[in-house]
Amino acid sequence: MSNEIPEDLLQANLRGTLVRPGDAGYDDARKVYNAMIDRRPRLIARCADVADVITALGFARDQGLLLAVRGGGHNGAGLGVCDDGLVIDLSSLRGVRVDPAGRTARVGGGCTWGEVDHATHAFGLAAPSGVISTTGVGGLTLGGGIGNLSRKYGLSIDSLIEADVVLADGRLVTASEKEHADLFWALRGGGGNFGIVTSFLFRLHPVKDIVGGPTLWHLADAAKVMRWYRDFIAAAPEDLNGWFAFLTVPPGPPFPEALWLKKMCAVVWCYVGPPERAAAVFEPIAGFGPPALHGVHAMPFPFLQAAFDKLYPPGHQWYWRADFVDELSDAAIALHEQYAAQMPTPQSGMHLYPVDGAVHRVGRGDTAFSYRETRWASVIIGVDPDPANREKITDWTRRYHDALHPHSAGGAYVNFMMDEGQERVQATYRDNYARLAAVKAKYDPGNLFRVNQNVRPVAARAAA
Repeated sequence: MSNEIPEDLLQANLRGTLVRPGDAGYDDARKVYNAMIDRRPRLIARCADVADVITALGFARDQGLLLAVRGGGHNGAGLGVCDDGLVIDLSSLRGVRVDPAGRTARVGGGCTWGEVDHATHAFGLAAPSGVISTTGVGGLTLGGGIGNLSRKYGLSIDSLIEADVVLADGRLVTASEKEHADLFWALRGGGGNFGIVTSFLFRLHPVKDIVGGPTLWHLADAAKVMRWYRDFIAAAPEDLNGWFAFLTVPPGPPFPEALWLKKMCAVVWCYVGPPERAAAVFEPIAGFGPPALHGVHAMPFPFLQAAFDKLYPPGHQWYWRADFVDELSDAAIALHEQYAAQMPTPQSGMHLYPVDGAVHRVGRGDTAFSYRETRWASVIIGVDPDPANREKITDWTRRYHDALHPHSAGGAYVNFMMDEGQERVQATYRDNYARLAAVKAKYDPGNLFRVNQNVRPVAARAAA
């Protein structure tokens, strides 16, 4: 009879590393992007390959352990880690293989978007992603994927061709329009509810050098700028993306010293159209206000994607609240003005990301991502490196969100949500929730994958 404990048997069957409390690297291994999250898993399986993922998942299932799956670790609610359970860490699954002729990229489930941008940029190609390059591919994609290319090329899921998925029962399947089409539908916006995606196949688009960067206006002009922005971006060519922000100007280059630490409003632009038309596209932008700074210029696309990485490094305190927004009314703008003036720390702010253009050409039931007809995804972020400011940033974010929520569309982008309860999850998926619950019942009837914005399994008959 063996005297080995189950954890030792798990380690013996892994090519990767099993990290436990007391091990030298345990505290680093359990960290996620948001330092407000401080969870202590029983085991962290740093998987070296797909076989390790299957082995670790089977161990969690057989031992009845709570299971969390970590990709890039950026999730605001810290859903890549859990207390007293097993974390499957995909960060070693980082390969990117680009097919320039076919304009596709096979991306490992542990990759960050910066790694994808590096690989695809060499061929003058890109996949739609987010706005910070250290974000994990898996989490961002499974939640939808809103970013600088959304108006032109849609969400990340709109360029997803297929995904390799380890299911709750340990099977590895490929989900696509032709195979496991119901699972493929659910993966495109339904989060990590249905399995562990070990690789993604993306369609790539011709993007190499872009014209972009921030235009800044003084906070006193915020109402005027927001009214202009809501009309301008709706009529702008889809080659131009621009997300609105309230921010505090970082104290350093490339910003002029006169603007350092000033609270301002801004739009961060990304133009992917013909270079010879860029001047005409930006002429009305540079002339409006006029702005305090028009920092727009030609640059490689990955430069814009990584522009905010140093401003938001791992290890800061974060508290997020979010909504989808159909209409930016004058009443809502007045509330934005009020709370923007109260931004509690230099890294706190509010962003409005356009959700239109190519995103609107996909039906609300065609993928799990429901809010296809909305105008913006808003997020309020309280951020600071000092744990002593945790309550200050949380309180401001909550008050701001509570004031604005009545002016919202109801649900929120799941990648911006904290742990806000089941009603909030259902409000986000709307009519798609019942179908998601049925797919969940088929592929994960025991709700093994529940450390997420959880869709609870309900059989199809009950869901209907």
